[in-house]
Amino acid sequence: MLSFFMQMNLKQFFENNPKVAVAFSGGVDSSYLLYAAIKYGCDVTAYYVSSQFQPVFELEDAKRLATDLNACMKILQADVLSSCNITVNPPDRCYHCKKVIFSLITEAATKDGYSLILDGTNASDDEGDRPGMRALRELTVASPLKIAGLTKQDVRRLSREAGLFTWDKPAYACLATRIPTGEVITAEKLKITEESEDLLFSYGLSDFRIRMFHGAARIQLPKDQIELFLKNREDIVDSLKKSYSAVLLDLEARNGQ
Repeated sequence: MLSFFMQMNLKQFFENNPKVAVAFSGGVDSSYLLYAAIKYGCDVTAYYVSSQFQPVFELEDAKRLATDLNACMKILQADVLSSCNITVNPPDRCYHCKKVIFSLITEAATKDGYSLILDGTNASDDEGDRPGMRALRELTVASPLKIAGLTKQDVRRLSREAGLFTWDKPAYACLATRIPTGEVITAEKLKITEESEDLLFSYGLSDFRIRMFHGAARIQLPKDQIELFLKNREDIVDSLKKSYSAVLLDLEARNGQ
């Protein structure tokens, strides 16, 4: 990501940068990044930022992975709802949120003696479609997976070979993405979203989204899970209608965030 980093593989990157802080979410990419930093002998600390936008299971996954790797992990707290630039939910909300999160990590890491902050952006990530990447550039955050040319598919394969349980973990965008751009984000809306998605998880569904749509729940599922949803349709609808005016099933297969 940064112009002063030339194309190099991960081993070369960490040999050249043996003391690093990793922005750690417990997802596929940052988990493999943390594993690689440890594998190549780095002095590394993982920083997990907990906010109202992250569901509880993300923190639990991060703790589990850090324990598996015997990694040093620090949990930072961010009150993202205190920023009106975030809660008004503009098209570049992700930029403002990333600025808060990575500024917090940078401050903590600097106090701990780290000058280089890493994130898990990979070579498959489209910079043009991710306003949060502007915040990473401004804060000089480096992305070794991208520098090494590793795609999402590569990272999953390498994670599986490394025995990381995250290798097949579905991508999970933050809870704020369930609320339409321009609609104010509140703690109550985030709570409803997390509880509703937990409900669908309990029926064995995965890699889905429940998006707010004019007061209704718009459910997006992978094509191969629609049958399972329909099998449990009545119970799911009855539960969701306690929080939403209607329950809608998007018949297009879910893709993207």
